[in-house]
Amino acid sequence: MKRPANALSLAVLTLLFEKPMHPYEMSSTLRQRSKEESIRLNYGSLYAVVESLRKKGLITARETLREGNRPERTVYELTDDGATAMREWLSEMLRDPTPQFTDFEAALSLMGALPPEEALELLRLRLRAQRLASNQYDGVRAHVPEGFPALFLVEGDYSEALRLAEITFVEKLVDDITHDRLGGLEMWRRIHELRAAGHSGEEATAKLMDEFGHLLGIDP
Repeated sequence: MKRPANALSLAVLTLLFEKPMHPYEMSSTLRQRSKEESIRLNYGSLYAVVESLRKKGLITARETLREGNRPERTVYELTDDGATAMREWLSEMLRDPTPQFTDFEAALSLMGALPPEEALELLRLRLRAQRLASNQYDGVRAHVPEGFPALFLVEGDYSEALRLAEITFVEKLVDDITHDRLGGLEMWRRIHELRAAGHSGEEATAKLMDEFGHLLGIDP
């Protein structure tokens, strides 16, 4: 069975692998475990995922409960097909996860459309925010009880590792721009000088190719 694009489907299956639950308990458990930091979660989408899994025969309604004046809640449990799908999907995601295209990665690839000084200031703001997030995670880690199972901190530690790698990268990028060490920086500045002087994008690009085409292997 094809793996769903939404990791919330897999989260539901793993919860029901533990025990039967109703959707509200699923949502509460995911939030209690801070899974919303790694899995996109809202109550409406959770209900849609539960219904989709039910239609596919991966989960089934076990019973419907009513407590006092609360609305009825349907408790779901994992089917044999659901247990098989959970193992297959989780194995595939660990072995061969779908590539993730982040906003920051896209912005880096397009930042030449901003003047270097503006991009530099924005990168410094990003660096400040990531350092703050890293310090906050250090604080969380410092308050983890001794002997607390590392298994339940794996995704947080992974996010911190990515954050530290980004901090290192952005620190170097900021330093290279600040000290004129970034290759192509002169060209980057020049295109914005030409646009500020009133040249159209087409005119500025043509002038840029005349001045810097040799660096790009373009014959004049």
